[in-house]
Amino acid sequence: MKFEQHLSQQQKQVQRLAMTQQLQQSIQVLQYNTEELQVFIENKALENPLIELQNNVSDFTYSGSSSGQYNSEKDSNLMNQIPDNHLSLFEYMIDQIHLNYRDTFLRKLVLFLAEFIDLNGYLTISLEKAAEQTGADAIQILDALVLLQQLDPAGVGARDLRECLLLQIERDDRSPALAYIIIEEEFEAFANRKWSLISKKFDIELSEVQEVFDYVQTLTPSPGNVFGSTAGLYIRPDLKVKISEGRPIVVSNKEGLPTIRFQQAYFSKMEKTADPEVQEYISEKKKEFEWLQKTMVQRGDTILRVGTEIVERQQDFFMKPERPLKPMTLKEIAEKLDIHESTVSRTVNGKYLETDFGSFELRSFFSQGLASSDNDGEDTSVSDVKKQIKQLIEQEDKAKPISDQKLVEKLKENNIEIARRTVAKYREALNIPSSSKRKRYD
Repeated sequence: MKFEQHLSQQQKQVQRLAMTQQLQQSIQVLQYNTEELQVFIENKALENPLIELQNNVSDFTYSGSSSGQYNSEKDSNLMNQIPDNHLSLFEYMIDQIHLNYRDTFLRKLVLFLAEFIDLNGYLTISLEKAAEQTGADAIQILDALVLLQQLDPAGVGARDLRECLLLQIERDDRSPALAYIIIEEEFEAFANRKWSLISKKFDIELSEVQEVFDYVQTLTPSPGNVFGSTAGLYIRPDLKVKISEGRPIVVSNKEGLPTIRFQQAYFSKMEKTADPEVQEYISEKKKEFEWLQKTMVQRGDTILRVGTEIVERQQDFFMKPERPLKPMTLKEIAEKLDIHESTVSRTVNGKYLETDFGSFELRSFFSQGLASSDNDGEDTSVSDVKKQIKQLIEQEDKAKPISDQKLVEKLKENNIEIARRTVAKYREALNIPSSSKRKRYD
């Protein structure tokens, strides 16, 4: 058998989309939220002598609650817990250790343990291993742990949730009398709502166990979280909605973002130089400025177009007090505006819209439709179904909470037919426990 190899040279014309670095950056700029965009612009200004920044007045909006509304008492308490100077949890603890404890071997052990505190405030090294690595004995390591757990925030240095709650309870003069001993001796039974067992053991009423439960709900399972949550505490909305002549109107909000200006005098001076390398450099930097200016305008226009279409489709949300949302998908917006679905996705993530009743992320206006049982051609959004579930549970008799099956029946009365497991899924998404765990003993 004879094998032959045929070699030939042919020219082929192939179309390819080459994604340049600037195209990649343009896509990234659209994806940036306002804070990330500001950092990006400032970095560009540092790299490019032709870019001058003019800062605008910053316009911050509090985003502490999901509804976008400000709760003065709750939020002021939160603000009081936030450490100054944007310290990390580790830095905050190190400062306290140096301030409160003398320079002894015991302080060195406390500093060692502090290195093993995670972002939630928990100790991640066993005392046995700590003793082995430091050469200290078990008593010395335990003493160091006690000192560590006396630091702020309350609960820091705990090795598990039970200890974290105990550390907070023992510092709180307002805690119920039996809170500490119940958590210490019957934590599992308490967490699993085996309250009859606790009632019998401590010879107390179920209402007293309920009081302890309500109190424990006010404690934090992650004392270190306050140090990691300050970055998102304030937002700069990209859009604003105002009601004009009975209709919501969308406008861009450019406050807080720096305005970029071209350094014409510097460019004219450098352009006159005879050095070809300088000529090439200054030409490249001018093109970079023009690209940045164009990209910023495109980003703003895209956000405004998408935001305007969202508001147009969700007018009831802005006009009616119950804030209903219609089913809406990214694909629908993309088709209407003749842009790619991924562009809509990048546009709505991390971009906020400010109203008179709060600020909302653009992506929160999207939800799939859920067909209603009366077949009238109208769809109910998943968010509306969740809202109805939440309202039904809020209105229930707390001594006799309604089951998921009962929720199915009540929703059916409102022409919404969904399975019990779907109700359970939506309830869990709302962080609402099952009926057996919602029962109160007041």
